[in-house]
Amino acid sequence: MRDILLQCSGLAAIAAALIHGVLGETKVFPRATIEPPRLRNLIRLVWQAGTVAWIGGGVLLIAAPSMASEPARHWIIATFACVFAFGALANALATRGRHFGWMALSAVVALAIAGY
Repeated sequence: MRDILLQCSGLAAIAAALIHGVLGETKVFPRATIEPPRLRNLIRLVWQAGTVAWIGGGVLLIAAPSMASEPARHWIIATFACVFAFGALANALATRGRHFGWMALSAVVALAIAGY
């Protein structure tokens, strides 16, 4: 059961990452006024770097149950639980809880810890 919870955590992480990337490109950046254009591109790429990192974390959470190393499983879970918990906290504080992102990232953390 804990393996399924961990894999669900990985799938939720990937889903949250994809939503993060799509919303950034469709809702945030079209309305943002950032000058000079080079800086705009840098901020957009940094935004998407977070998306790629979250996808990588989701993949590792999905793969963790099939690893033969119990310490590797624990380090993956602990590391990405902290990463996603920080993201959830930052999102909740920055948006004063009005954005669903903190709930999605909190679900990733809860599922990962349940699969520990």
